[in-house]
Amino acid sequence: MSQYYAPTGGLPGQEVLHTGRAVFTEAYAVIPKGVMRDIVTSNLPHWRGTRAWIIARPMTGFAETFAQYVMEVAPGGGSDRPEPDPGAEGVIFVTGGALDLRLGGLAHRMTAGGYAYLPPGADWTVENPGETPARFHWLRKRYQAVEGIDRPEAFFVNEADIAPNAMPDTEGRWATTRFVDPDDLRHDMHVNIVTFEPGGVIPFEETHVMEHGLYVLEGKAVYKLNRDWVEVEAGDFMWLRAYCPQACYAGGPGRFRYLLYKDVNRHPALALGAL
Repeated sequence: MSQYYAPTGGLPGQEVLHTGRAVFTEAYAVIPKGVMRDIVTSNLPHWRGTRAWIIARPMTGFAETFAQYVMEVAPGGGSDRPEPDPGAEGVIFVTGGALDLRLGGLAHRMTAGGYAYLPPGADWTVENPGETPARFHWLRKRYQAVEGIDRPEAFFVNEADIAPNAMPDTEGRWATTRFVDPDDLRHDMHVNIVTFEPGGVIPFEETHVMEHGLYVLEGKAVYKLNRDWVEVEAGDFMWLRAYCPQACYAGGPGRFRYLLYKDVNRHPALALGAL
């Protein structure tokens, strides 16, 4: 059964040492779960009963294509005007509680493992119908339209209904749950779930044009980020700019899983601000 870690906030006691694992470098950032406290949450316009940990935002000279929020919506909370940018597409991934996401007059009940893709210009609303907080990731990207290629339509699915794709020659130790066909050029971003069984590895230093956000849903591992090996665990977030070398070793004892963002299927912009 899948587990999905989500922050709950709070503050450490005054007697606690502040030393932690947070780091921001020219190539990557690690935002560990221990810094996702009440004091760093944001309120959002037109959202009620809601707070957000904004763990990634476009930054010139770093990662520029996406924003990622960890959302907590109280019972009865939500929004009738959630997305302020008509050019933005979004992905919702639920880690706990329940959401009623209404799109085009139809309500979709989403629970843990639920995934929704929302195309630019979608008219959607969201509300927590339950008695406990709803927790979910919200990823936003400015959609890059291409002449002659249709825009993708919205869809809803649950991770439990998708079989992971094992990477070649790994005997299933490294697998990806893909919510979008990699050959579907309508999509300019992928948000997948990557799973490593204990002992699974990325056996080379991936160095590529795609930016990444990696939120650890379950387990722990040692991740190679640029020149450094960094220990990460459930609740940590890794934020990688393009071409940051990366590799992974999942030492166990359980599975290591993360929600992965990457920008795909488009030419690089040749002028600043042309995305």
